Amino acid sequence: MNLCVTTKFIRANLVNSLRRFSTTSEVIEQNDQVFLDDSDDVQAREAEIEKKRNISRLSSAHYNLVNGRRPYETPKSLAHLTLKYNRKVYGKYGSASGVNPSLCWPTKNEIQEKLEYESVAFPYTIKEMIETATQKRKEEQLKIEQREKELAIKYEKLDQWKKELKDKLAKKVAEAQAAKEKKERLVEEVRRHFGFKLDPRDERFQEMLAKREKEQRKLEKQARKEAKDKMLLAKLQQKNAEIQTNK
Repeated sequence: MNLCVTTKFIRANLVNSLRRFSTTSEVIEQNDQVFLDDSDDVQAREAEIEKKRNISRLSSAHYNLVNGRRPYETPKSLAHLTLKYNRKVYGKYGSASGVNPSLCWPTKNEIQEKLEYESVAFPYTIKEMIETATQKRKEEQLKIEQREKELAIKYEKLDQWKKELKDKLAKKVAEAQAAKEKKERLVEEVRRHFGFKLDPRDERFQEMLAKREKEQRKLEKQARKEAKDKMLLAKLQQKNAEIQTNK
């Protein structure tokens, strides 16, 4: 830029000198043309020098982006003519983008569409949303407290449940042991019945064992029935006694 100013200044002085010492206007015009041509050459050389200074080998668009300028001075595709692109360029480069800032203001249709979208996406007012959120937090807190109470009650019953589980397991072990002893006792009775050693897999042994088991089940059933009858009789007697007492 300083070189151009200096060149113009020198040209003006030379033109004035020629006008002072020359005798015809043609000479002046010829010299003016010469200096104009020289000025164009200087500008062309400056442009060439500026181009050679860019040793990054980037395209003009990328070079502008790196240096914080708008990538394209003129549109290169249909996308560069869209309202969205121009708004984006103005938002990034401001007035240096050359975009009319009035394009950034939403149109009536855009405002209407935005209002319709917000009416569907956010149908509640801020106050209603706050009240809903507060109520939701209260309900969640109530659930947490209720859950903590349930856990506390269950924790208090933990020892009792452990004891019940142990008793249940002990009962099953005792029943299994009793069944085993019962089986062994029946097998021993069958052996004594034959009076000699007999293979438990023998058919006669199995038939006699099945017979003994059947008899044993019958006796147990009879014992349970008698115990039940005794219990019912005791209840009837107790009820009668209560009736007599009330009279």
